[in-house]
Amino acid sequence: MTSKRKAEVITFKVDEALAHALEGLPNRSEFIRAAILNALDNACPLCRGIGILTPNQKRHWEAFAKHHQIHECDECHEFHITCDHNSEPIVHND
Repeated sequence: MTSKRKAEVITFKVDEALAHALEGLPNRSEFIRAAILNALDNACPLCRGIGILTPNQKRHWEAFAKHHQIHECDECHEFHITCDHNSEPIVHND
């Protein structure tokens, strides 16, 4: 028999404007869960979405960056990392 963990309740404070914006949603909890999962899925894998590198992460990044560059895509204009040792992969299929 497998035991199912009980869902954990997490609360947080919001300002008046956000509280007002959430009022009209039919299921605020589901909306907030989906927004958090989406944010986690799109967070930087290195800094985990906080936007700051620790000193050790910075040293790893500097070693990595010796053979990698940040470029803007000519097609979608998003920034991405390219490797000096490999040709750039095709990501847009027109």
